[in-house]
Amino acid sequence: MKILAVSGSIRRDSHNTNLLRAAAEAAPAGVEVELWDGIGDLPIYDQDLDGAEPESVLRLRKAWSEADAILFATPEYNGSVPGGLKNAIDWASRPKFHAALTNKTVAVVGASTGQFGAMWGQADLRKVLGIAGARVVSDELPVARAHEKFDADGRLLDAELHERLRLVLSTLAAEAAVEQVAA
Repeated sequence: MKILAVSGSIRRDSHNTNLLRAAAEAAPAGVEVELWDGIGDLPIYDQDLDGAEPESVLRLRKAWSEADAILFATPEYNGSVPGGLKNAIDWASRPKFHAALTNKTVAVVGASTGQFGAMWGQADLRKVLGIAGARVVSDELPVARAHEKFDADGRLLDAELHERLRLVLSTLAAEAAVEQVAA
């Protein structure tokens, strides 16, 4: 089972990207987690480009379509989802009924340096993904005070969080497998 990991942050030392790297290490047997990092390459969504999409958009659609499931990690900017991540979802939600996100099984986690672990951003992202046609797994994983959860090299220090990541991935993989059988 291939799970694509998409970070909503393009910051070099992103806690959310580190969270996804930790998820790759926590993956259960039979689950491969691959980090996708093309958000910064995408132009702002423009319906006038439908049918003449830039190469970066075509790469996004191909990668997201080919994944068995997607794990999103989002920071929280001004109480919601970062613009770049929302833009990627807008591109992946087209063309309607044949989009990369249509019936794609997804899960959302998030990290922030504050006390609430990007809970609002995660809630907004789950809503946006559902409206875009994805099948959103309801597991939540807010990571509060993320700057205390990783070492200077971005490695996860928290064993409980490692196990919670494994559980999120197990649930996501199981839901994606059910969808594949049904399809």
